Amino acid sequence: MFRNYWKVAARSLLKRKGFTVINILGLATGMAVCLLILLFIRHEVGYDRFEPAGDRIYRVVLERKYPGRSTSYAIIPQSIGGAIQKECPEVEYSTGMQDLAGNGNFLVRIDDRNFEEKRVLLADSNFFRVFRMPLLAGDVGTALRKPNMAVLNKTMAVKLFGSPAAALGRTFETEAKVRFEVSGVCSDWPVNSHISFNILLSAPSFAFTKVPNFTGFSTFTYLLLRPHADAVGLEARFPQIVDKYVAGEIGRNFGMTFAQFQTSGNGYHYYLQPLREIHLISDLEAEMRPNGSKRAITLFGMIAIFILGIACVNFINLSTSRSLERAREVGIRKTFGSQRRSLILQFLLESTLVSGLSVLAALGIVALSLPWFNRLAGQDLSIAGIVSPVNVAIAIVFGIAVGILAGVYPAFVLSSFQPIKVLKGKFQSNRYGIALRNGLVMFQFAISIILIICTVVVHQQMRYMLGDKLGFTTDPIVEIRRTDLLDKNIHAFRNAIGAIPGVEAVSGSSTMPGEEGFFGIVWQPVGSKESMTGRGIVVDDRFASTLGLTLKEGRFFSRAHATDSLSVVLNEKAVSALGLKEPVLGTRLMTTEPTLNPRPDSFYTYTVIGVVNDFHFQTLHQAIAPLVMSNAAKFGDVTAIADVRLTGGAFSGAIASIGQVWKSFVPDRPFRYTFMDQQLAAQYKAEQTLQRLFTVFSLLAVFIACIGLLGLAAYSTQQRIREISIRKVMGAGPGSIVRLLSKGFVRPVTAAAFVAFPLAWLAMHNWLQGFAYRVTLGWWIFVLSWLLSLFITLLTISLQAIRAAGVNPVRVLRSE
Repeated sequence: MFRNYWKVAARSLLKRKGFTVINILGLATGMAVCLLILLFIRHEVGYDRFEPAGDRIYRVVLERKYPGRSTSYAIIPQSIGGAIQKECPEVEYSTGMQDLAGNGNFLVRIDDRNFEEKRVLLADSNFFRVFRMPLLAGDVGTALRKPNMAVLNKTMAVKLFGSPAAALGRTFETEAKVRFEVSGVCSDWPVNSHISFNILLSAPSFAFTKVPNFTGFSTFTYLLLRPHADAVGLEARFPQIVDKYVAGEIGRNFGMTFAQFQTSGNGYHYYLQPLREIHLISDLEAEMRPNGSKRAITLFGMIAIFILGIACVNFINLSTSRSLERAREVGIRKTFGSQRRSLILQFLLESTLVSGLSVLAALGIVALSLPWFNRLAGQDLSIAGIVSPVNVAIAIVFGIAVGILAGVYPAFVLSSFQPIKVLKGKFQSNRYGIALRNGLVMFQFAISIILIICTVVVHQQMRYMLGDKLGFTTDPIVEIRRTDLLDKNIHAFRNAIGAIPGVEAVSGSSTMPGEEGFFGIVWQPVGSKESMTGRGIVVDDRFASTLGLTLKEGRFFSRAHATDSLSVVLNEKAVSALGLKEPVLGTRLMTTEPTLNPRPDSFYTYTVIGVVNDFHFQTLHQAIAPLVMSNAAKFGDVTAIADVRLTGGAFSGAIASIGQVWKSFVPDRPFRYTFMDQQLAAQYKAEQTLQRLFTVFSLLAVFIACIGLLGLAAYSTQQRIREISIRKVMGAGPGSIVRLLSKGFVRPVTAAAFVAFPLAWLAMHNWLQGFAYRVTLGWWIFVLSWLLSLFITLLTISLQAIRAAGVNPVRVLRSE
């Protein structure tokens, strides 16, 4: 019996090839999108799951409260972790890491070979006690215990010494002429981790790690809790630790009691982040690497469900719309004794067969599109993630479930036809069936319109973040790294670059907008008890003109003024945070920052000579912070970065010439540069991924909806072909036929827009709250999405209408 069912199902699908292709294409596309999103979600939620004790590992992070604002950091003072371990018996071990490479490159020298590495961390001896990564060579208990010890990952060991075994016991030298011995080699740290390194250097190698520090942010700190320890209870004890260890340092640094410090709006709020959730929940300053987003995972999961729902709706719509065509078949089969349950089984089997074929097609689409999707999403997903035995079984169950879900309504509708009415030709589609189809069309286009609106809003926000409202020029500026290596040759180097055709301006700075190098610094007006904790940057006299900063009052640094080495320039936020009144220019400030003073117990006085308009030197996720620019002339104009503004269009030639100049000054170090606009874009990696995926998913949702709409229009045209022929005989043109066929679809699409508008507004309003500076949700975005959906609907229907208008009415009416 079942064999007969399969034969009938196969014949039915082959008889209606166009219908079958449309159904399989729609379902397969929806399933493929769903599978790709599931692969993406699985990869994202799998971060840091490899760690066996991961459920007991937590990262300590900090919300630093300032007067009128607060900032959260992934790095905390280096001594806090040890204090927590000492005071809290729930903590088995604590470990800390510091990034030694930063935005520059860490030099590793072996004999006459130089290597530059970015992922170099300082780590204490507890690192391999907290993170249970076995060593391929060496002893985990002693690998980082002594000074001048280093642990390499496997890739680095092979790169430097040929193999892990050959690396053990070998030495290398750093830029500071310090020699390290390789005491261990570990496996490459898994890619799906928020931690990333090539080299670990032992903390005892650096004198500053032995100096207690409870206020300077520098260290990624992790705690391994004892089994069954209460993380919430541990976190509740952090304020007591702050009172005990931080208060004294606040008194020494700020000249006030900790109570006064808090009363003025300052404070430290430490809290815990579970290791396995960091990648999805954390978006703090100074993260080791860009993280994902739990909100994005939820959003993409919903998109997967919606797109699959659109594909299922296509199947239901097309199956029910063919009810008139298959009504006679049902009537005949019932006349010959077929039971309703056998008809239901037959139609469910057909839908399951279509679904099964769609699953196979979807797997093929996933396999072909995965490399492209990886580039789109910035991932390294593998088809192996869905071809395991468990996943294949899930795919089979999934295909059957989708087939039953999509086919259950058509099966019950088709099997309910009364044979007498059908065979007498009295059967007609009832209003409930038409209402259901209109409702399903409305559902499809509501989802499509929501995705279109979201895509437009995300594009608008990205343009705003990378556009011309940042307060400085972004393009074309080239950032040349490690110019601090030039030392006394810095002026000669800049002059040589400035003489290159295509170079408009050259300046120097300690960091650039969009980077983490803006250091925290405390400033205090002379004679005042009030202080301000803001951000600092060291720049030369050409920085403002090179970046196109706008002076609000005063002037910028100048070599014509010998006293400018002890001058500062503020942004508007700093003026407000310091509480400065007119005249701002000439105000004298002091700081405890050691690099800006002659000795720890002696302080320079700095004079405010200018104020620049606020500009976005951090991401637009954050409100503009107070910024104080110090003059690089105090340090001999030596800075870590050279900022070069280019002109014209032949950038490659200018950059090649700059590279030649670099080699003439620093022949043993590679020439490294980045474009500022690329650097700024990199800090919005998550948003760029969201933008690309939204665009693609919106197009796919519209594509799937159009496939269904095309099928519905085809069957609607077929059912009304006699009416169309009569109208043509009576003089109707193609335009009137298009209006006739589109009238039934324009209304549900318009209704879908009114359903989609509030949902899309709510989704995008909540998403935009993650930005301190954001675009507004203009009414035109919603109108545009509605008009676009109408245009797509009319275009799709017009294809069938034009085809119907070309049919010879004589041939149609003669058959009657």
